[in-house]
Amino acid sequence: MNYQTFKPHNDLRSIVKFYWTLEVLFDPKNQKQKIVPDGCIEMTFNFGDKIKRYTSETNFILHPNAMVMGQRTKSFNILPVGNVNTFAICFYPIGFANLVEIPLENLVDKETPISGLFEQAEAYELEQQMVQAIDTQERIDIIETFLLKKLNKKNTISHIVKSTVDTLLKTNGTTPINVLLKDDISKRRQLERHFKKQIGISPKQLSKAIRLQATLNLLLNKKSETLTAIAYESEYFDQNHFIKDFKDFVGVTPKEFVNNEHMSLSALFYKEIL
Repeated sequence: MNYQTFKPHNDLRSIVKFYWTLEVLFDPKNQKQKIVPDGCIEMTFNFGDKIKRYTSETNFILHPNAMVMGQRTKSFNILPVGNVNTFAICFYPIGFANLVEIPLENLVDKETPISGLFEQAEAYELEQQMVQAIDTQERIDIIETFLLKKLNKKNTISHIVKSTVDTLLKTNGTTPINVLLKDDISKRRQLERHFKKQIGISPKQLSKAIRLQATLNLLLNKKSETLTAIAYESEYFDQNHFIKDFKDFVGVTPKEFVNNEHMSLSALFYKEIL
């Protein structure tokens, strides 16, 4: 696997976390790979062979070549049918709502072709430019021109959403939502409504995804030696609580995740976070 990450232009750093590329040569022995929620929306361009996303143990759909993957509330399995050659934009939780007008709850747990989110002519032109680009830097230049143009036309994220997301990111999802809102029921309803539209999922779901992301980083980079230490550092009530939350999101326990051949792609992503 050849996985690389790239930082965005300064004018986009508030909405784009990073760009990434992945190249993998086909191997008939390749296993399904489990992808876990990370609290981010991604726009991906596939220049290689098709990629399956499994909807059950045996049933699958094929990813569109140019698509947006909305917020994810559960893990899922993918398997390329041939060579992988992908370029992707990883948006911060508050990032993608600055580019489109539709409620982002419509995109949750789905792969949506970019032609369904932007004008068909501009979506087609963007996809063709990305396909014809000679290297990654040219693709970054193309996508940044597109994003900056779209940003100039769109509204910004509401203050209550932005401040909540900022706090969740700073605290790795450990701050309870009721603490953020000081148990104000009216604010909670307002936040839930805005989150569904501008993030796609609830504040609690995003908090869990961000916390999981930080926990996986600790687990894979061995910054904490034991599960108890990881649970403590991630501010779980105890190790059992940590293991339960982890299994609910990932589908396996933390011990089963490490060195699992079905998790190698997720492990690669989390080890290489910028």
